[in-house]
Amino acid sequence: MSTQPIPLADRMERIGLSPTIRATMEADRLRRSGVDVIDLGAGEPDFPTPPHIVAAAHAALDQQFTKYTANPGILELRQAIAERYRQDYGLAIGPEHVIATAGGKQALFHVALSLFGPGDEVVTHTPGWPTIVEQIKIAGATPVVVRTRLEDGFAVRAATLLAAVTPRTRAIIVNSPGNPTGALLDEAEAALLAREAARLGLWVVLDLCYERLVYDERPHRLPSIFAEAMADRLLLAGSASKAWAMTGWRSGWLVGPEAVIKAAGALQSHTTSNVNSIAQKATVAALTGPQACVTEMLAEYRRRRDQVIAWLGEDARFECAVPQGAFYVFPSVAAFLSPDRLRTSLQFSERLLADEHVVTTAGEAFDAPGFLRVSYAASLDLLKEGISRLVRFARRHA
Repeated sequence: MSTQPIPLADRMERIGLSPTIRATMEADRLRRSGVDVIDLGAGEPDFPTPPHIVAAAHAALDQQFTKYTANPGILELRQAIAERYRQDYGLAIGPEHVIATAGGKQALFHVALSLFGPGDEVVTHTPGWPTIVEQIKIAGATPVVVRTRLEDGFAVRAATLLAAVTPRTRAIIVNSPGNPTGALLDEAEAALLAREAARLGLWVVLDLCYERLVYDERPHRLPSIFAEAMADRLLLAGSASKAWAMTGWRSGWLVGPEAVIKAAGALQSHTTSNVNSIAQKATVAALTGPQACVTEMLAEYRRRRDQVIAWLGEDARFECAVPQGAFYVFPSVAAFLSPDRLRTSLQFSERLLADEHVVTTAGEAFDAPGFLRVSYAASLDLLKEGISRLVRFARRHA
């Protein structure tokens, strides 16, 4: 094959491979070579998909439910999504306000391509999920990123987001609970943001992929708060991946005004057509079936969170906010970096993998150099060994 560089479309110069996916690929490569890897970089639950959801998929196969479906998803699924948001948040929406997508990522991508374009600015926050910024750039718009801070628990503040608004601002995107910090947008902050966004005529996009993984009974009724102030400019991206341990099923959804849902449907009709038919039936079971599985997983995540925070807290140099949702801790490793040894958290993460065979994700992936994302979507035994290796490595390089 030719070794000459292949010219690609200009847009490819603006984006790169997701760094979180890169970490997963490297972990897989090491395992295949026989290395005893502890993966604390994974952005997915370690629990199996609950049995009643798997049974629904089997039933769909037995019934030969294996053909194309309606482009926005089967009516049964869209009704189940609408009903879930009615029960959880009091939203009065119908299936015409819902499109089923191949994960929450595609839902957000539909929003970017449907609403953003050259000349637009879109405000979001960091440390944050890198895909949000990349999708804004793919759409030809300009991301405007405001920084949250460790000393504030990485809390997302309305005033900080609003201070970044200019006459070119088209939308504000909030991820809560946040990846990688586990921070929440407080309900009082949400009310302020909703009122001002409505007054300014902005769109608000809520990435709620971890919405059912909120700890300590913290109120998090963001859809209710925003819908009351600006239902005509509110978009909700959701996912079955995290709450029901269904990452590989690629099942998500977008909820919003009918005009945007139709635009998303047009995009989807020319890309993926429809969500996998079997996954759609499984997601109906997830949304309408027993929810004890979610409660049980959340309780175990809370136990793991508290233990990981305690283990890291044995060395005060690991500064770490307590996450209020999702399943990540985001400690600072700045105290272990130096100009003549490990200079960056990326080097720290790479050497940790090479020396101790522990996978983490460097803060650079989330526009937060000096930090490390550690996933506690792993058993307590694996977490204990992984954190032990991490602490041992950090102390050796301090």
